[in-house]
Amino acid sequence: KALQAVVVDFDTNEVLFDKNSNYKIIPASMTKIMTVYVAFDRIQNTDFSITNKCRISPKAYKMGGSRTFLEIDDQVSVDDLLKGIIVQSGNDASIALAECLAGTEEDFAKLMNVYAKRLGMNNTNFLNSSGWPEDDHYSTVYDLSLLSNSLIRDFPNLYTYFSMKEFSYNDINQPNRNKLLKQVEGADGLKTGFTKKSGWGIAATAERNKRRITVVINGTNSSRSRLNE
Repeated sequence: KALQAVVVDFDTNEVLFDKNSNYKIIPASMTKIMTVYVAFDRIQNTDFSITNKCRISPKAYKMGGSRTFLEIDDQVSVDDLLKGIIVQSGNDASIALAECLAGTEEDFAKLMNVYAKRLGMNNTNFLNSSGWPEDDHYSTVYDLSLLSNSLIRDFPNLYTYFSMKEFSYNDINQPNRNKLLKQVEGADGLKTGFTKKSGWGIAATAERNKRRITVVINGTNSSRSRLNE
């Protein structure tokens, strides 16, 4: 029932199922997979570390939508920001990490697009780090499958963040929005997304018997419908 869908074999890159996979969509919080990809690359290949502290700006603090509940001027570790982004889908954490890495969210978005081109995401353009809807911020489920599989392939050790089932920050515990982690054997990632305009979507992956399958869907009409798909 999803309006857009793609199913990909991780090892062979073979597309096993395709439904409007190159149709431009609002990626919503699936955008955050790229925010994390850029951060992982910096952690693995520069002296940027998960123990680094990032200052929380008024912009990050005031951001609407899903939140990690960061406080203005707090110094928060990259480790906590990553958990806030991946587990809680925190828009505040996404902006804080972007500003920490690139100075401004706008400059970070330019970086995201450099990585997107490098990964062959030819129908994608990012304008922010959280997936907040903007007119020229778009992707496709196929491009998001490329990104998801690249992240798993390029950062196997850091990828384990995505299988965390919950995270507490500021005495507020939030479960991972990816319910597949508890319901599908072998599921270990990645990211849900939702906006009123685009509907409910998810980039999901599972490994069984040494075979990994990655699925990206978008445009379902409820979180239950997304889970069923």
